[in-house]
Amino acid sequence: MSFLTISRSFRRTKDGTSLEMSEDPLPKSLKPTEVLIKIHAVSLNYRDVAMIKGLYPVKVIDQGVPCSDAAATVIAVGSSVSTYVVGDYVCPAAHIYWLHPQQKLASGGATGGDVDGLLREYAIFDQEALTRLPAHLSYEAASTICCAGTTAWSCLDLNNDRRPKVETMLAEGTGGVSLWAMILCLAAGITPVITSSSDEKLTKIKALSTEDTSVMGINYCKHPDWAKEARKLTNGKGVDIVINNVGVTTIERSLNALCDFGGAVMLVGFLGGFGDGKDHPDTVLPILRKGAKIQGITVGSRDDQQDLCDFIAEKKLSLDILVDKVFKFEESPAAFDYLFSANHVGKVVIKF
Repeated sequence: MSFLTISRSFRRTKDGTSLEMSEDPLPKSLKPTEVLIKIHAVSLNYRDVAMIKGLYPVKVIDQGVPCSDAAATVIAVGSSVSTYVVGDYVCPAAHIYWLHPQQKLASGGATGGDVDGLLREYAIFDQEALTRLPAHLSYEAASTICCAGTTAWSCLDLNNDRRPKVETMLAEGTGGVSLWAMILCLAAGITPVITSSSDEKLTKIKALSTEDTSVMGINYCKHPDWAKEARKLTNGKGVDIVINNVGVTTIERSLNALCDFGGAVMLVGFLGGFGDGKDHPDTVLPILRKGAKIQGITVGSRDDQQDLCDFIAEKKLSLDILVDKVFKFEESPAAFDYLFSANHVGKVVIKF
């Protein structure tokens, strides 16, 4: 790697409120288990923007490189690397130290947060932090897998044969996690229900229905009590899983939308903020009455991400619908602004 001396990166500014380009030196050699990757595309998540808008609830490193999702290729390996070779198609896990689902998550290691992320041309990771990407996917499509895809995969838990059969799933909004959940549901024969404030967005999403499984939509502006509408769409049964991207402000409706027994609300985001801590709905009685659960989802482990990649490869899933708009690397600040505008359907991608 003697010909590589620097990597262009975008970093959060010193005051943490915007982005600036920098040129970071690369080491002259790799440690035995390290892998040097060339990043081809990055997709954005709300957390990336929240960090520079003062809306992120977790401390991040000063002037860190943002972003956790990428599509990359291996261009050099350390002397002891046995898992990957030059040319492999890879992506780091969102939590580089969380390898297995059974492993207790150690603090630290969240890319783009407390360790440098992927909005840079080159990066070095230990071989254990990487997963193989499905070979049939474009850089843009593959870059959406890591955070949003693995989060949706963890919510649906498709490899779990012990739980009751999931027939219906409701996802709030038309962002990355929601569209990922819809794609996985269609592949698994689960009926997805998607909420949005836009009939135009819902029309596009419903058009993705298959011969076997229909996509249902609810305009929450026309139906503020979207939980009631969800029960109506499911013939009074309610849904088996709600993927809550908004947070506490919709938790009551999330529980109301659930089936009468054994459903689950998966908390994955905080688009609606965190409330004032004073006026929260009663969740205890609905949970007890319905035998429901509320579970926080923090993306997933490296193995969860690899399981998702294997599922995508096996099913030869197309992820093109996930990519809303593609920006050039130099346009990264504009990509962040576009995501924050909430005009997107799916993922905003930066291509190098």
